[in-house]
Amino acid sequence: MTKEYDVIIIGAGPGGMTAALYASRANLKVLMLDRGAYGGQMNNTAAVENYPGFKSILGPDLAEEMYQSATQFGAEYAYGTVTAVKLAGTDRIVVTDDGEYHAKAVIVATGSENRKLGVPGEEKYSGRGVSYCAVCDGAFFRDRNVTVIGGGDSAVEEAIYLTQMVKHVNVVHRRDQLRAQKVAQERAFKNEKIDFTWHSNVIAINGDEQKVTSVTVKNNQTGAEEEVPTAGVFIYVGNVPMTVPFKALGITDEHGWMVTDNRMRTKVPGIFAIGDVRQHQLQQITTAVGDGGIAGQEVFSYLQELN
Repeated sequence: MTKEYDVIIIGAGPGGMTAALYASRANLKVLMLDRGAYGGQMNNTAAVENYPGFKSILGPDLAEEMYQSATQFGAEYAYGTVTAVKLAGTDRIVVTDDGEYHAKAVIVATGSENRKLGVPGEEKYSGRGVSYCAVCDGAFFRDRNVTVIGGGDSAVEEAIYLTQMVKHVNVVHRRDQLRAQKVAQERAFKNEKIDFTWHSNVIAINGDEQKVTSVTVKNNQTGAEEEVPTAGVFIYVGNVPMTVPFKALGITDEHGWMVTDNRMRTKVPGIFAIGDVRQHQLQQITTAVGDGGIAGQEVFSYLQELN
């Protein structure tokens, strides 16, 4: 039996849940599909301190608040891994590993995932010392030395978080200054458990076949290499969009980012994209929420025009 909706939102992060709120409040039949728990990357975030209305709130708690808000007008939520979106006249068919869903409109809110470093040892020791989530894995390294790679908001904020449990954090950054927000930088520089290795790249992650034991660090100014003992490696070197199921539609750029106008519309009528799948200058909960509000309203307008 075909499952039919007015709009299917692929992804239940902050953008997807906001779109669901706006669309369901407009009396549309809405389904949110996600391959994981609602909330997306908020579930891997310790303290959120830059979302209006909360001085500080745990990421999973904010996810729960948003979910309750998103579903209050009847929006549904289901697990499902989307493999493709097909076009059939004005229908938009969402193909999952568990069947097909039909709708007149689709909002892509699948977000992005951590970019891999691409060095020897990264894949081999993933889950055995290599991590992309300090909130998830930090407790495994209690009272030990760890390495954080990156210089943006995620790297610096997670380095600060790790100091609550680890002995010491060494932040390795390819430049000589951080890109993180100033308030986070100031906290990191004042933290006695954090130091910085500048102008450097991790070129290998080493281990004893069971777990990580060190990283090989290369200074990109002098070429000097050094093996630095470490129990864990936390990698934050950017994100890549999760848009593979939609590339056949021709709505992504050469790097996989969704291309939209300021109304969140792609070039395929009835397909919208929001949040971190778009090439944002600022990828934050607030920007995803803003996109979601616009898309939820635009879907209503689009469906009105179809009728």
